[in-house]
Amino acid sequence: MLLMQFSARTVDFPGIEQWTPDEVRAHIAFMRETNTKLAAGGEFVDAQGLAGVDTVKIVRSAGEGAAPLVTEGPFPETKEFLAGWWIVDCASPERAVEIAAAVSAAPGPGGAPLNMPIEVRQVMAAPDPEL
Repeated sequence: MLLMQFSARTVDFPGIEQWTPDEVRAHIAFMRETNTKLAAGGEFVDAQGLAGVDTVKIVRSAGEGAAPLVTEGPFPETKEFLAGWWIVDCASPERAVEIAAAVSAAPGPGGAPLNMPIEVRQVMAAPDPEL
């Protein structure tokens, strides 16, 4: 799993809501082209972008029969958030790093590579049914 992180501490570009429409189109085209390449190689499983933290809700059960508790926090860290993910099925950890580096270079404002941090994490297999 490749997790695209957004952190005001590690990036030096404005949020996508401040990009020009052409910059947004170039960024999305890059992501679609990356997914198409991964699919052609049999490595693509899924990818999704996530809305900004201003839309996030924390939901907790309030007990049986009660309406859930929905709040706008607290969040562990508001300066960092998960911007999107890919699930790829590739032959080696090295290939996952290679894909993550390619995704990290998605274009941003002015067409410059964003170089956003991408966390690479192995998806674990289902637990043994005997456990």
